[in-house]
Amino acid sequence: MKALVLERKDELALRDIAIEEPLGSHDVRIAIRRVGVCGSDVHYYVHGGIGPFIVKEPMVLGHEASGVVIETGAAVTSLSVGDRVCMEPGIPDPCSRATRLGKYNLDPSVRFWATPPVHGVLRPTVVHPADFTFRLPDSVSYAAGAMVEPLAVGVHAATKAQISPGALAVVIGAGTIGMVTVLAALAAGCSRVIVSDVLEPKLELAAGLGPVVPVNVRNESLAEIVQRETGGWGADVIFEASGNDQAAANVFECLCPGGTVVFIGMPGAPIAYDILEAQIKEARVEHVFRYAHVYPRTVDMLASGTISIDPLITDLYDFRESIAAFDFARSAPASAVKVQIELSDSA
Repeated sequence: MKALVLERKDELALRDIAIEEPLGSHDVRIAIRRVGVCGSDVHYYVHGGIGPFIVKEPMVLGHEASGVVIETGAAVTSLSVGDRVCMEPGIPDPCSRATRLGKYNLDPSVRFWATPPVHGVLRPTVVHPADFTFRLPDSVSYAAGAMVEPLAVGVHAATKAQISPGALAVVIGAGTIGMVTVLAALAAGCSRVIVSDVLEPKLELAAGLGPVVPVNVRNESLAEIVQRETGGWGADVIFEASGNDQAAANVFECLCPGGTVVFIGMPGAPIAYDILEAQIKEARVEHVFRYAHVYPRTVDMLASGTISIDPLITDLYDFRESIAAFDFARSAPASAVKVQIELSDSA
């Protein structure tokens, strides 16, 4: 089948590749319709690896996807041919200790699409376990379905934060993950969300997502804005979604006593951690690694209109333009949030 293949660092090819994917009794075969370009995909393209995950041989990219079921395994009863679906890209070992404890996202042996050596889904079809494939209601488009994966990160973060109705949250970083965290925090009950970044177009987009206060930290003090908005108390929840080492190191500054910090962004190196400030405020600190048990709720929120993801899909390319899509994503303007690639029946 034709696929977008990362041959090696800085080299993409749209070419035929042989991928053996027999259909198991508990699997479904899916024709891919939309795929989002994730920052990790771009990172593999530009750098050839992420941490210990190094691209050593050609790998198909893409893990944020939606499509339609075209074949079902003999034991599958939850899905039928013709169902529109989205797919959770990480498949854990069902017998691992992490999975048995309900923490399947932390299973060290999880197989995650487009993480070496596992092929991703920028190709016409893919075989996937039915248990990690979720039907999309008619009101949820393929485009929105392909956004369930990044949105699940925000929903998982909001769940870990244990948000109380009316809480005020701060989201540091207005990239894709920061934006979906804003949406998830509002859906979870936050009365307002303060969003910080250095890129004005992203802050302008964030301001349109609901009761959001944008803060450009190039010329404004986030701490002063938080103090103003909370009467000097501080934010109930702070989501660190930038991965910026300086922002992460100062994360407790804007927190209220007894508040919660959720680390989502991944810094490129170890950061300073102010234990004393965290202790004085008796901060609760959580960390997010992907997500677990949130896909059905995420789809339901999209279906009900509780969350609208459409404003975040800023750029669309045809499958034949996949290389151009990645070249755009690696140096995208500040106004771009999510790039998607559309596959048709003829892909």
